[in-house]
Amino acid sequence: MTITVRKKRQSTRLVRSRAAQAALLTLVLAGCAVQPKPLETQENRARATDLMARVDADQEPVSAPIDLYEAMARAIKYNLDGRVELMNLALSQRELDLQRYDMLPKFVASLDYAGRDNYSGGISRSLLTGQTSLEPSTSSDKNVLSGDLSLSWDVLDFGLSYVRAKQAADQVNIADERKRKVVNRIVEDVRSAYWRAVSAERLLGKTQELERVTQAALGQAERQEKAGFTAPLAPLTYQRELLSIRRDAQALGRELGVAKQQLAALMNLPPNTKYTVALPSQSTVWKPLELPGIQGADYVAMVRTAIENRPELREVAYQLRSNDQETTAAYLRALPSLRVFAGLDFSDNSFLYNNNWVGWGARASWNVLNVFRLPAEKEKIKAQGQLLDQRQLALTTAVATQVEVSRVRYALRLNELQTAKRYQDVQSRIEGQIEAGYKAEKLSRQTLIREQMNTLVSQVRYDMALADLQNAYANVYASLGIDPVEAGMTTTESVTELAGKLRSMWAKRHDAVAGSPNASTSPERTHKTTGSAHSSPATGG
Repeated sequence: MTITVRKKRQSTRLVRSRAAQAALLTLVLAGCAVQPKPLETQENRARATDLMARVDADQEPVSAPIDLYEAMARAIKYNLDGRVELMNLALSQRELDLQRYDMLPKFVASLDYAGRDNYSGGISRSLLTGQTSLEPSTSSDKNVLSGDLSLSWDVLDFGLSYVRAKQAADQVNIADERKRKVVNRIVEDVRSAYWRAVSAERLLGKTQELERVTQAALGQAERQEKAGFTAPLAPLTYQRELLSIRRDAQALGRELGVAKQQLAALMNLPPNTKYTVALPSQSTVWKPLELPGIQGADYVAMVRTAIENRPELREVAYQLRSNDQETTAAYLRALPSLRVFAGLDFSDNSFLYNNNWVGWGARASWNVLNVFRLPAEKEKIKAQGQLLDQRQLALTTAVATQVEVSRVRYALRLNELQTAKRYQDVQSRIEGQIEAGYKAEKLSRQTLIREQMNTLVSQVRYDMALADLQNAYANVYASLGIDPVEAGMTTTESVTELAGKLRSMWAKRHDAVAGSPNASTSPERTHKTTGSAHSSPATGG
């Protein structure tokens, strides 16, 4: 009888084992059946529609000509590279918030259920005689529900969590420095693109009219050459001069052709957006470099300011501080751990005398191998610190070089601007003399057209020299790490408010543009050619 019962039990266990194996095999095969599934055409179409709708959503519309500081404000507020770094900073802050919770004790509630088809009986056997002293008995029900609510605190985990929280705080600072770097680059690019867009705006209207007149003059010269009214060399030389000047104008126009699209991209405007830039007065007088807190653009003071402020060097400084914290963490890991706990417990096991009770205790543990691992960890941390130190030394040298290059570059660009301005003034006076001679019928129309083209090229070259100077000016601030925005400025402000604050801030920094009035068009001097009118900007002081 006993043997039969045992065989039935073994058969039942075998069936259950095979059923469990079949279920496990089914799960494994189901997992292996997962195949790569590319996005379908409709999903790609929906994704593209969504991205196109959101890429420039919630932006203030352009309702007037955009000046330099509105362009900066729009770039700071809407540029997607800046938004990425802003979101990265927000993510680092959230990670720090989560890290703080690791320093708290653990408060855990658990619920356990255990069931079986028979009782977990047992017997007792004497160690001296080997005889069974008790008949089979049990102290547990077939189905037992138990649970507990416990509070535990590990002193070692608290210390490590505190160190990790301080390192997470440094990661927030690192993310902020990376955001500063991106904002610096964006503002530098906006300044350069804006002035090139100004040059393109001034060039557009003049070249179209002058191109028409020039084409007519070239046609007339060709006809004179073919008719033989003059010696062949004279009209050919004239054509060569006109074509050479037109080639220079076209080359300059090609450089400026995409300036407005580049500025629009920095402001996160759609590439096909129609807008105009406010044309600042050309009477602005540019002076040698003036920097806040630095007398006479002193090189040593500039380098010290750059080393104190550059985001790259600050980022390494935070990494060094975080690496120092890792030494503390290594020492903590080598110490014993002490865990204290207390909690409320219950069980519905009917064999228990007390089904509810309060428990408490403490547990100490020590991974002795961590003591032997400590020297290797210290050497690794030391090597990491030496690497970071060499990196900041290399960056210091690079920053000092960039400061000197930016300072010299600004001085060179200022000289080039002054030369371009003087050339433009001389060319303007020459054109005035030629125009007077043409009106007095002493000079030909072809001569006047040639000088008008020379004047146009001189104006464009002056504008491009001014754009290069503005780029050099922005590069000086970027090399020094001086923020292009103040701490109180936020992207939650309107474009108008942010532009006003930027204009005021840059005026305090002696930016000549911030202190000069803007106009929708530049001052112009109008003169006429035979059968056409041509306008050229008046020269400024």
